[in-house]
Amino acid sequence: QLTFVESGGDLVPPGGSLRLSCSTSQFALGVRSIGWFRQAPGKEREGVSCINGHDGSTSYKDSVKGRFAISRDNAKNTVYLQMNSLKSEDTGVYYCRTVSACSGTVGPPYFGSWGLGTQVTVSS
Repeated sequence: QLTFVESGGDLVPPGGSLRLSCSTSQFALGVRSIGWFRQAPGKEREGVSCINGHDGSTSYKDSVKGRFAISRDNAKNTVYLQMNSLKSEDTGVYYCRTVSACSGTVGPPYFGSWGLGTQVTVSS
């Protein structure tokens, strides 16, 4: 069963920054499109950002454009999500998965299962 390990979540004040990491020992992340998802309390899980495995292009949910940046380090087999200017509405558990598409929007997850995620809490 393919799973990912997410890390880097923390409690930060509004306006703060965090960098999340996504890794797996089961395959090379660089050849797949990888998406970051989040689930806020009482809400459905939503796609936040993705990076295309074919050409490295990136896509973002409108509410995080200009604040979040996704990247990958193939040597470390890790995908990152740099989050700046954090807002209370960014609070939630963040997960990463392979996605079926990453072109303008975050495609649905496929191949594998949800990991434990990493908790991001934005609060003063």
